[in-house]
Amino acid sequence: EPPDTPNDFSCQTQDMRIVTCTWSQGDTHLYGRHSPKYILFEEFSQKMVPCTVSCSEQCSCSWDIGQQRICNITVTVENPLGKKTATDIFDVTHRIYPAAPFQLWEECTDTKITLYWKHRNKGIELFCQTEVLQPDGKVELHNSSDAHVDYGSITLGGLQPYTEYTVRVRCGVANHFWRWSEWSEARTIRTTESTPSGKLDIWREITPVQGGRNVTLFWKQAPSFRANGRNISYEVTWEKVEDGSKPESISFSSVYNSTRISIDNHSYRISIMAKNNVNRSLPSVLIIPTATGFVQENDTLFCSFLGTEELKEEQVNGTDDGIFISWEPRHIYDSYIIDWCNYPMLQPCDLQWKRFGPNTSSALINSAAFVVGVRYNFHIYGSAANRASLLEKKTGYLKELPPLHDPTVEKVELTSNAVTLSWDYHLTNESGFVRGYHVYVSPVQEDCSLKGSKKHVLPDGSVLCKYTIENPEEKRYTVKHLLPNTKYRLVVKAYTGGGETPIVSFRYIDTPFNSNTLYLLVLLVIVPSLVAAVCRWQMKWVKKCCCPVIPSPNKSKALSFKEFKIGSEKVLKISDCIPDMLAVDSKAEAQKL
Repeated sequence: EPPDTPNDFSCQTQDMRIVTCTWSQGDTHLYGRHSPKYILFEEFSQKMVPCTVSCSEQCSCSWDIGQQRICNITVTVENPLGKKTATDIFDVTHRIYPAAPFQLWEECTDTKITLYWKHRNKGIELFCQTEVLQPDGKVELHNSSDAHVDYGSITLGGLQPYTEYTVRVRCGVANHFWRWSEWSEARTIRTTESTPSGKLDIWREITPVQGGRNVTLFWKQAPSFRANGRNISYEVTWEKVEDGSKPESISFSSVYNSTRISIDNHSYRISIMAKNNVNRSLPSVLIIPTATGFVQENDTLFCSFLGTEELKEEQVNGTDDGIFISWEPRHIYDSYIIDWCNYPMLQPCDLQWKRFGPNTSSALINSAAFVVGVRYNFHIYGSAANRASLLEKKTGYLKELPPLHDPTVEKVELTSNAVTLSWDYHLTNESGFVRGYHVYVSPVQEDCSLKGSKKHVLPDGSVLCKYTIENPEEKRYTVKHLLPNTKYRLVVKAYTGGGETPIVSFRYIDTPFNSNTLYLLVLLVIVPSLVAAVCRWQMKWVKKCCCPVIPSPNKSKALSFKEFKIGSEKVLKISDCIPDMLAVDSKAEAQKL
């Protein structure tokens, strides 16, 4: 196909003698002897441009224009299928593309850098731009005019002492700007040292000992503090407040951030300063009050550290971002401090602290050291005139986990229809705040459905009865409505804000036989049987005494005589009977006989 029109065709110079023209080539899909050919022609002089075209990413062609200042250059691209042209008319003085600045050097103070560089474009007024890379990665650009013949310069102010900056320079023609030059080589420059700025952030931990106190001092560089030099060290000074005794001091290298000193029970003023090769920083001051009672100053009472043990810890809740702490603000304090241990189970515990302004009454405390299931204790102090007073105590978890241990059942009291459980459980050093207990129970052979309980289904589908004790101090519970003479399984679980651990084992009990049922059985079965037996025996005796059996005449000895019958009846002849005794009751009877 025919060639494309040369794109982006333009010409420029670095020294107003050698002109270089560049353009983008199209793709004709013709190669070898059919590939496109380029010809450059200067219209004003009507001469072919004496240059050799080379093409890679771009095509370019350079030649010496001599004293000519205005040019009209046409480039023609041609192949067997056609040709295309592009034209550029320009004043050479308007197309100057300066060479990159070189040989940079500087002069420094603690807050200024004066940067110098050389350039190859003699006699041309340049407009230069300096790029400054800040330590935080931010880039600043500073412009300057270069009126010198042999070199350019710029003064960069407002810099930090003893800080590295990386700079580089590029330039363009001031009168008829065409393009920036290439960047110079980058140069890294450090400002000189200066007095440390700001104060150290300091804190303390006070431990009573026999005859006085051990004070552990901590310090760190606050966000507003700058060391402004090398060879940083720290100087700790302490002296009594009352009698103006001679101060004591000790110095530490930069690798230290804490120390422990021993003081008596008097009030002490402690100051810590940072030092470099130039000077010391302003002192950071703490006042340690006397160890007894209260200290009166400016009509305000400040409680000593020995009077803070009565404060009650308040539970606080964690979030995904940290542990939220709030406190009641007091107008007498000019700042607040919260301290805590990053590793509360270790010693030393890596004490941390944060300061807050007088108008702050809450904070979200976070730390990369915080882990779930660990209890963190926070102390909130108010500070006024460099004296700190403990105001509140907080305790909480980033996230609560189920308890690490189950309660230990120490006593089981059984009746035929109830069981009373007593257990022991230590509430401290747990993975969450223990909110209460759950008691689970069910018959071994069947699901549970006791009155007053809730159902709890195990993974295997069996159903337990669940009872909840919401007071963690209550460690005794009675399960009622059990069946006598029945085997039951039961377990006691503690629960926190993170729930409870799964049930993996049970304790088994057997309810005794119900004695009331036995009594009822005796009353309903045995007693009536005894009564019936006694009554039967008594009836025979009564009958025998009161209603004797009438003897049968046929069994009487009176009928044991010689047989003499009248009809079917035996007849006794008086002559055959020898009476033992004879009695006549009355005449009527006797006459009848």
